Amino acid sequence: MSGLVSAAGLGLVDAGAPVAAEPDRRELRTLAEEAGRDLEGAPALEVARWAVETFGERFCVTSSMADAVLVHLVSRVAPGVEVVFLDTGLHFPETLRVRDQVAGTLPVNVRSIRPRRTVGQQDGEHGPRLFSRSPDDCCQLRKVEPLERALAGYDAWAAGLRRDESPTRADTPVVTFDARRGKVKVNPIAAWTQADVDTYVSRWNVPVNELFGRAYGSVGCWPCTRRTKAGEDPRAGRWAMFEKAECGLHV
Repeated sequence: MSGLVSAAGLGLVDAGAPVAAEPDRRELRTLAEEAGRDLEGAPALEVARWAVETFGERFCVTSSMADAVLVHLVSRVAPGVEVVFLDTGLHFPETLRVRDQVAGTLPVNVRSIRPRRTVGQQDGEHGPRLFSRSPDDCCQLRKVEPLERALAGYDAWAAGLRRDESPTRADTPVVTFDARRGKVKVNPIAAWTQADVDTYVSRWNVPVNELFGRAYGSVGCWPCTRRTKAGEDPRAGRWAMFEKAECGLHV
């Protein structure tokens, strides 16, 4: 694709050989900015293929296991791709069921990453129910820090963010530079609508969290997720008692 910085020129890929020397942040930023422009409007599968061909084994997929759409999509161009799941210790059983379905039925390698402390240990250190007193701190301990640990060996990661999910995600690019982590972030389905997701799920019989059939518009940790009402934003049920819209993974 014209205009894209070549992967070989960055030392990322060498004719199918293992990844060479790590590129620096400036190289990755340049790559992300050019790819973000050139891949805007491209099919999601093409965006995923670009990421796989560019970064090889230094690329992974992250999934909250609300559904397996992104995981399935990437697995079509990269069987065996590593999938990072943040096992917070506070997930609904239905979410863990999707994770187990994905691990058992799709050609991917699921990595369940846990926080440094169990929920009980966190309670002992910070007091019980930190999520109800300081959800930002709880998310930092149980999601943000584990993700940063999990991504240490990668140059790029994919997320299933979509622009139609909430106003805070309306400008999500298909490829961007994650400055906080110094990595390229790929959002292959950023331009998809819920209808696109539903069509993909139906066509490929992709696992979906059962909670969506029980009036949950978005699924996170059980203490901080409620059912949504008719007409509400799909993410209105997340941290409903706080002025909080994101967990901190995507800022």
